[in-house]
Amino acid sequence: MSSSTPDIIDLLAGIEPGSFLDRIRGERPETRLNVQKSHLALFEPVAEGDVTRAERLAIASFVTRLHRAENAAEFYAAKLADVNGGASLVASISTEIEKGTAEGPYGRYLAGPLSAEDVPGPTFVVSESSRAVLGARLTAALEHAHLLVFRPREASPDALQKLIDSGWTATGIVTLSQIVAFLSFQIRVVAGLVALGAAGEGSVARSAAE
Repeated sequence: MSSSTPDIIDLLAGIEPGSFLDRIRGERPETRLNVQKSHLALFEPVAEGDVTRAERLAIASFVTRLHRAENAAEFYAAKLADVNGGASLVASISTEIEKGTAEGPYGRYLAGPLSAEDVPGPTFVVSESSRAVLGARLTAALEHAHLLVFRPREASPDALQKLIDSGWTATGIVTLSQIVAFLSFQIRVVAGLVALGAAGEGSVARSAAE
């Protein structure tokens, strides 16, 4: 790991060296290292491959906003803004979030016993004005990411075909899915650590008062 690259979980959770949470994370060094390696592989790869850095950061900015993870959203939006042409992508994503935010999961299962658990909800479609800025690939990626976050039960070959028709390769689609899944994991870990830190600080304060 590069010494210039901060640990993403520590950064988003506000973990300081030597703190209660730093000691907790230090008890599982392999896990800590592997999470950071996953972040670097997805957002700072040695070679971009089939998904550009701007696309990776745009997807991350969008998905973290869908999850209402403000610290993470600000982090990825700032990174995206630093990429050539990124500021316009940040603006378009902010516009799309206004209509993309929802409560989930929802959607329809394939006809069968699980149909009783179907929950109605909107299908997210990028606006025409944003399509002109995002381009076909990112437009399809954001619509698919929204599906994975809110309507995973509706994932289908047709949904994948929309990505392929927009220029996504099989490898690129795997990377897109990995980004969405990793961000969900990252957000949950950060939220858990923040809650644990608050509980730990409260316990220390109570002990000191006794």
